[in-house]
Amino acid sequence: MMNRRQTLSLLGASAVALFAALPIRSQPAFAQSAPQSPPVRVGEINSYTGLPAFTIPYRQGWQLAVEEINAKGGLLGGRKLEVVSRDDAGKPDDAVRVAQELLSNEKVDLLAGTYFSHIGLAVADFAARNKIPFVAAEPLTDAITWSKGNRYSFRLRPSTYMQAAMLVEEAAKLPAKRWATVAPNYEYGQSAVTWFKQLLKEKRPDVEFVAEQWPAQGKLEAGPTVQALAASNPEAIFNVTFGADLAKFVREGEGRGLFKNRAVVSLLTGEPEYLEPMKDEAPEGWIVTGYPWDQIDTPEHKAFRDAYSARFKEAPRQGSVVGYSTLKAIAAAVDKAGSTDPEKLVAALSGLSIVSPFGPITFRASDHQATMGAYVGVTTVKDGRGTMKNWRYADGAAYLPSDEAVRALRPAE
Repeated sequence: MMNRRQTLSLLGASAVALFAALPIRSQPAFAQSAPQSPPVRVGEINSYTGLPAFTIPYRQGWQLAVEEINAKGGLLGGRKLEVVSRDDAGKPDDAVRVAQELLSNEKVDLLAGTYFSHIGLAVADFAARNKIPFVAAEPLTDAITWSKGNRYSFRLRPSTYMQAAMLVEEAAKLPAKRWATVAPNYEYGQSAVTWFKQLLKEKRPDVEFVAEQWPAQGKLEAGPTVQALAASNPEAIFNVTFGADLAKFVREGEGRGLFKNRAVVSLLTGEPEYLEPMKDEAPEGWIVTGYPWDQIDTPEHKAFRDAYSARFKEAPRQGSVVGYSTLKAIAAAVDKAGSTDPEKLVAALSGLSIVSPFGPITFRASDHQATMGAYVGVTTVKDGRGTMKNWRYADGAAYLPSDEAVRALRPAE
C-alpha cells in the first residue's frame, strides 16, 4: 500500500503528462473585452407637450424603427442607433437652444423631427449654420425645401403645396365658385391657403375667394369665426385648422348650420389623431387628406401596422408612420454613406430611396423633398367614430414641380 506522499506524487505526474498532451494556445496575460463602438446618435426635437395627439404616436413610431434596426445588428457593422430626444415647448427659440445642446453636449451625428412649420424653419437654419444634417419629419411649409432650403435640410412629409394640389384636383370638380378659407395664422396655414388659392384659380379661373379667417393656432374662437364665414355666404370652404381648433370649428359649424349645403375641403382632417377623437360628431362628406389606417392592405403597410399594434397595443396614427419612416430613412442614409460624416450623410440623403409603410419614396436631390404621398378621400362616421371612405393614395411624386422649376424656387448653394 502506498503512503500519502507516494499517492500525491503519482497524481502530480499524471497531471503534468495530461497537460503536456493538450494543444498549446496563446492566451493574453489579462483577458480584455473588445471595445464597444460608439452609437450613431440622432438628436430629435419635437413639440411633445404642445401636441401630444400627434407627437406621442410619432415617438412610438421612431421607437419601433430604432428597435427593429438594432435587433438586426445596428448600423455600420454593429453600432447601435440611439435617439436623444428633446421637447421644444412649441417655441422656435427653445428648439434652437436644445439643438445647440444636442450638438455640443450630446455629440449627435444629425438632427431630426419638429412638427410646427416655424419651428422646422428655425432648426433648418441652425442646421445650415452648423453644417449638420437635419431630417424634418412633419413641418409642411414649402419654405423648408424651397425659398429657405439649404444643403443640410431634408423633409419627409408631403408639403403644403403637394397636399393643396391633391385637394385642388377634387375641389376643381365642385360646382362652387365662391370660396372662403379658415387657417391658423402662422407659416403652415399661410402657406396652405396661398397654394390652394393659386392652384385652384389655375384650374378654375371662375372661382373667387370671398372671405378669410386667421385664428391664432390653438386659440380659435369658434363662434365669431363661424359667424364671419357664414356672413360671406360662400358656396365652399377650405379649412386648414387641426387638433382642438378643428374639433371646436366642427362643433360650432354644425350647430350653426355653416356646413349645410356647402362643400368643405380640409387639409389633414382625415388623420385619425384629429378625426377619431370627435367620435360620432366627426364631419360627414368633407374632402380631406388623411390616413385610413384600417383599410390599407399593401404588404408594406400591413407589416408596419401589425408590428406597431403588437408593440404598443393600439392602432397606428399618421404620426406613427412619420416617426417610423424618419428613423428608417436616417438609418438607410447612414448605411449608404458608410459613415456619420456630415457631408457624406448629406450626399447619401440626396436621392435616397426607401420603402415606407406608404410604399417607395425618394428624397429628391433637387430640393430634398421626399415623394411620400397622402390619402385623399371623404370623411364619414362608422361604428361611432370618424373615418375615411372613397379614398385613393396620391403619390407625392406626381404633385411636385419639375427639377427645373425648383431651381428657380431655391436659393443658390
